[in-house]
Amino acid sequence: MSRYWSAVVHGLTPYVPGEQPKMDNLVKLNTNEHPYGPSPKALEAIRAATSDALRLYPDPNADALKAALAKRYGLQPDQLFVGNGSDEVLAHAFMALLRHDRPLWFPDITYSFYPVYCGLYGIDHRMIALADDYSIRAEDYLPQGDDRPGAIIFPNPNAPTGRLMAIADVERIVAANADAVVLIDEAYVDFGGDSAIGLIDRHPNLLVVHTFSKSRSLAGLRVGFAAGHASLIEALERVKNSFNSYPLDRLAIAGAVASVEDETHFQESCRKVVATRDALVEQLTALGFEVLPSAANFIFARHPLRDGAELAAELRKRAIIVRHFKAPRIDQFLRITVGTDEQCAVLVDALEAILGR
Repeated sequence: MSRYWSAVVHGLTPYVPGEQPKMDNLVKLNTNEHPYGPSPKALEAIRAATSDALRLYPDPNADALKAALAKRYGLQPDQLFVGNGSDEVLAHAFMALLRHDRPLWFPDITYSFYPVYCGLYGIDHRMIALADDYSIRAEDYLPQGDDRPGAIIFPNPNAPTGRLMAIADVERIVAANADAVVLIDEAYVDFGGDSAIGLIDRHPNLLVVHTFSKSRSLAGLRVGFAAGHASLIEALERVKNSFNSYPLDRLAIAGAVASVEDETHFQESCRKVVATRDALVEQLTALGFEVLPSAANFIFARHPLRDGAELAAELRKRAIIVRHFKAPRIDQFLRITVGTDEQCAVLVDALEAILGR
């Protein structure tokens, strides 16, 4: 702490990202990175972009990427906003669209960056409890008389639980809150869900945020985007251009465009992750774990006879890193990224040894 800090800094509790450990023979299953590489076409585009052109600023509007995304999702370029990873896109959305007199509503167990942004931007918020089965209930987000939100945000699938809300229930929430922005954070939707992007033309209050870090295996590139009505996108652009008018560099734009255009690689790599996830769920269930239904590239599991922190520590001794949260209601769960088949086999063998199977 320092006497030079502002009052805002003193009051912040920063987000803690997943550990990036330096260990030999590491099986890293804690940060939901894609186990397979990005599109070869994306890598080639990045290499091609490392030329004398790097002395020049990138396109501040990233028009090539917006055009590629518009074609992919059946939108207009003015319905798209891009930024440095979905975290930056979300940060701009919190400032531009989610800060109102009424509180922002989001689940009590969800992406832990949401309360951080509320603290940073001074946003009043209400955390709504998940159901006993850790699902988000649509009816909990329907306004009741004067009890209505200033805005709503939640991930679908939710994080860290991995549970998916049906698209019909998503639309119920959006339609019932026509006077408030509803932001759906779809970081993991490509691994088993239906995107709400298809609802945008029917609902001008809907904003959908995606990342290239998960299903497109470009976490190191830092690219994210939002899709929504042009008026919502204009608000994001106004905030962005008051903060950083050049959010994406030339390498990021080139790699992201090529990734979007390589649909075959995208679909095949997602299918591989889903197949491995389904096999891992079956194996952990056989070991006695309770595994929540997942539509993400991770699973959320607990064992009725072993402490979650203890299991995480025992796995760490074997150079296997998973994510353990100390938060109420989920402190016995492990969030386990779906790795390669070989990594998952190492994990299962280690758990068998730990459990004495």
